Amino acid sequence: MSEKSFDDMLQELEEIVRRLESGHVGLEEAMEAYKKGTALKKACDTKLTEAKAQIDKLIVEAEKIVGKEPLDIEKSE
Repeated sequence: MSEKSFDDMLQELEEIVRRLESGHVGLEEAMEAYKKGTALKKACDTKLTEAKAQIDKLIVEAEKIVGKEPLDIEKSE
């Protein structure tokens, strides 16, 4: 499942939710869909956590380059 993109997994998860909410699935199919949906949610959470870590790293690196003090626009004019 990790080969899929976040967007693909989210789209698949949304489709599973729509099918389950429609009420037009049997018990066995609903159980399988629920299992797959749970796995997709976990995979999406993992991708989001990884993305947040990358963004946090970029922010830290940018602060090292630019500095942490806010830009004072009035002084630069």
